[in-house]
Amino acid sequence: MIISHDVSGSGPAVVLLHSSVCDRRMWDAQWQPLVDAGYRVVRCDFRGFGDSPLADGPYSDTADVLALLDHLGIESAALVGASHGGRIALTAAALRPDAVRALLLLAPGMPGHQPSETLRAFGGREDALIEAGDIDGAVELNVETWLGPEADETVRASVRRMQRHAFDVQEEAKFGPDREEVDLSLITAPTLAVGGAHDVPDFREIAAALPGLLPNARHLELPWAGHLPSLERPEETTALVLDFLRETAPAR
Repeated sequence: MIISHDVSGSGPAVVLLHSSVCDRRMWDAQWQPLVDAGYRVVRCDFRGFGDSPLADGPYSDTADVLALLDHLGIESAALVGASHGGRIALTAAALRPDAVRALLLLAPGMPGHQPSETLRAFGGREDALIEAGDIDGAVELNVETWLGPEADETVRASVRRMQRHAFDVQEEAKFGPDREEVDLSLITAPTLAVGGAHDVPDFREIAAALPGLLPNARHLELPWAGHLPSLERPEETTALVLDFLRETAPAR
């Protein structure tokens, strides 16, 4: 199965990979500016998110993304990944270094990361709410946990819609994605790892640690950001993405 996706523009390929709190709509504000800047822009929904149906057997989000690149005839792309999408971007870059030209990671997860007590406590609260049938409560927990102080009510409403849709779809899920273990030292792409000062410690620490794990990476922490900077300050994040792409994957 080829996962649901949008494609627009021409030029070097840029693939936008969403957080597990959202779906591909989280990139609405970045979509047209990237196209206008001369890029062929792709955004996709992982299985069980947005318009991509649940899997009917074991699967890998990373394999789905790489299959999408092959389907679109993209030999090499810059990957922009948020949270879970950042973990998928890292995994793809380790498995297929030739296919990944650059990596911009916003509050990324990381293959093999062991969650802190803070993150495990969040997961426990979310599980308890879902088991009690309080899906609205689980949605609000995610909104309050993952959005920083810059997020206005419009952004919060958008995240509510995306997270609620994911919960509703995934209620029937029989399979979760495989978790690949990879050697991050195999990544050759220039990388910018971005953390948010208001984020959960796990993701701040992952972003800060990546320059010590990758051969060509640097770290930036945004003092205003929570876990989803592309939604919290979309224009500023778009400018950050474009500056990085002009440096590492310039449009012709």
